[in-house]
Amino acid sequence: MSDFSSIVILTGAGISAESGLATFRGPGGLWEGHRVEDVCTPEALARDPALVHRFYDERRATLTEVRPNSAHEALARLEREWRGDLLLVTQNVDDLHERGGCGEVLHMHGELNSALCAACGGRREWRGSLPPGSACAECGQAALRPDIVFFGEMPYQMERIEAALWKCDLFLSIGTSGAVYPAAGFVRTARHAGARTLELNLDPSEGSLFFHESRMGPASELVPSWVEEILGS
Repeated sequence: MSDFSSIVILTGAGISAESGLATFRGPGGLWEGHRVEDVCTPEALARDPALVHRFYDERRATLTEVRPNSAHEALARLEREWRGDLLLVTQNVDDLHERGGCGEVLHMHGELNSALCAACGGRREWRGSLPPGSACAECGQAALRPDIVFFGEMPYQMERIEAALWKCDLFLSIGTSGAVYPAAGFVRTARHAGARTLELNLDPSEGSLFFHESRMGPASELVPSWVEEILGS
């Protein structure tokens, strides 16, 4: 482990599930009882803005009822104590990494506690409900929407992520299904660039065959153990 100098970590819904947040693809392909196509596409927002806004209002409210777990806290410890380069990328839209102590988190799929102006592209922190037709403080347009990357939209900061994947020597995936692209392809990019690849997951992901090593179990147990390995090497 001591040979590693640059690490990219990707986290998915599995790391927050132990805190009580539902995974994105639950039984029957539902997210909190809704079809993903009805709450996470630009077409859904245009068709029924009240439903989409209400759905994310409820998800935002749920954040106040959950707490970071030991996996989030272990990654915060790694950020504080690791002397090499570290990029933490998450597919999650919750704020558990930050509340667990992480200072810099790249939310590639957006954030629940943020509002996006569909007119000018401005973003601002947002707590509480976000009614349809809310006005943007920057441009004045009634165009605020949840700052969530919907299916069919480009995830945030892909150029930065790609650059980090090409130069890292260790890629770690935690709690991801390996089913949602482009994140599902990160392991292949990193491995092609020569990085060691490790998966920590409750069950094998769809991309398990691309990892050099897979460890199965709860993130709250696997992640602290792995961090101990890295920091103790």
